[in-house]
Amino acid sequence: MSWVLPPARAALIAAGEPIQVAIPQPVRTSSVLFDVDFAPPPPAPLTVFDLSPLARALVSECADWPDAAEPLPPYARSLFGALAAVVWRLAEHPSPITVPAGQSPELRRALALTDERLAEDIQFEGIALDVGLAPRSLARRFEDEVGMTWRAVLRRMRILRAVEGLAAGEDSVTTIAHKVGYTSLSAFNAAFRDLTGRTPTQYRATFRP
Repeated sequence: MSWVLPPARAALIAAGEPIQVAIPQPVRTSSVLFDVDFAPPPPAPLTVFDLSPLARALVSECADWPDAAEPLPPYARSLFGALAAVVWRLAEHPSPITVPAGQSPELRRALALTDERLAEDIQFEGIALDVGLAPRSLARRFEDEVGMTWRAVLRRMRILRAVEGLAAGEDSVTTIAHKVGYTSLSAFNAAFRDLTGRTPTQYRATFRP
């Protein structure tokens, strides 16, 4: 699976879990590391979720705590304990916006081409032609390898790209909708709310202080 982590999102990663991170532009990130004896095991190897205002404040406070070999003083233990409790609870409700990763070279290529052409009037038949498969064969690959149709994957990719736009800049919701391939604002709003449980405007508000 692929995830996007705008400012209002975080990832809870189990110790020893390998992940690959791509940072396409300069950003300021915060990481908090928990000793395996300090907090319980995470609910899953990797969980992405929306941060609450309380969690953001706790992350900021804990991330600024200086590294030290000595045991944490009571105040710091309380801070890190509170953050663990809040984060573990938030992780019980992971974000539903994911993009699957294909197994076969053809499906991986189809996913890459789809992602490149989100803003276009993209057609499944054209993607199938470019990867050298008949549309019916490619459709079967999607069902077998990722468990959803190409159109469902396309919608998730577009909403993920929209989340990036909402977090990164001041473009209007209408502009973002057009940039990710929607010609109808109502259709974009409906798809966004269906996947996130919020309207684009409500989602953008979670990125603001």
